[in-house]
Amino acid sequence: MKILVLIKQVPDTTDVKIDPETNTLKREGVESVINPFDMYAIEEAIRIKERLGEGEVVAISMGPPQAEEALREAISMGCDSAILLSDRKFAGSDTWATSYSLSQAARKIGDYLVILCGKQASDGDTAQVGPGVSTHLEIPQVTYIKKIEEMDKEKARVERMTEEGFDIIETPLPAVFTVVKEINEPRLPSLKGKMKAKKIEIPVWTAEDLACNEEKIGLDGSPTRVVKIFTPPPREGGRVLEGEPDEISKELTGLLKDVITG
Repeated sequence: MKILVLIKQVPDTTDVKIDPETNTLKREGVESVINPFDMYAIEEAIRIKERLGEGEVVAISMGPPQAEEALREAISMGCDSAILLSDRKFAGSDTWATSYSLSQAARKIGDYLVILCGKQASDGDTAQVGPGVSTHLEIPQVTYIKKIEEMDKEKARVERMTEEGFDIIETPLPAVFTVVKEINEPRLPSLKGKMKAKKIEIPVWTAEDLACNEEKIGLDGSPTRVVKIFTPPPREGGRVLEGEPDEISKELTGLLKDVITG
């Protein structure tokens, strides 16, 4: 039985660079870290294994060869194994193409109980990959989970955070869970974990290994495009209204009417 945790290596917020030709983030040679929300997913995956008393936690990431560093960090925290999806054909994938590739990896692994990931990535903030994976796999999803109340091999009962409070949801398994930072406190890597992470072999799966439909991956398989990236022009100076409150309110009302009526 596998517990899959999807992680992403993202550029450090102080070192974000854009490729002017493709309008995509530059990842190779850029200082990177594990997406902060994915740290909570890693911790929860380990806790699920501890709660059930069995299973294998497998960390999966899609990216350039340097993303192996993130997977080794996940192993140092307690993941049992890791797999890197890396292929030039994946380059330029949007969230839909990325979720397709990750779902193909889940299919190849098989025998998974749950798939966890952070609620969103800090470099895109779309929160679309987790739901996309569940759509491709045709399994349930529960997003913004703040607590797993009960869980066995058949179903789970969770608290889902909402703007008004939280929902209690029971779902059959397997399912995709996206988690928020309120769910736990990620553990620090152990010395034993660091030694294991240093020695373990991390397999690299390509698009061919995953039997991907090449029309669904990379730039060609991405239905969304970044057409242009630019810095917005600076705002022009505003206008300060002075005088007594009644006078200001009348003048402001007149200005608003002029704007509305054109």
